[in-house]
Formats: sequence, C-alpha cells, structure tokens
Amino acid sequence: MAKTNYSFEKRQRELAKKKKQDSKQAKKMASRDEAKPEPANAKTAPDEQA
Repeated sequence: MAKTNYSFEKRQRELAKKKKQDSKQAKKMASRDEAKPEPANAKTAPDEQA
C-alpha cells in the first residue's frame, strides 16, 4: 500500500486557505472603494490656477 503524502495535502490546504483569504481581501477592498467614491471636482494640480 502506498504511503500518504501529508506534506502535499498540507500544501494544498495552505493554497486553498490563501486563495480564500485573497478573495475576501479583494471583496473588502471593493466594498470600501464603493463606499467612499472620490469627488469628481477634486483639484489635480494646484499650479493650474495661475
């Protein structure tokens, strides 16, 4: 009988966990960006007024 490769299984669990964390982080960032939009009339360069 073949020996189970626990290090491979652990690596797969770690990759799945990281992928899940990354997707949650991206979802949080998207909701934050949606919550506070940038003002449309923001000053881009102060020297343009001269």
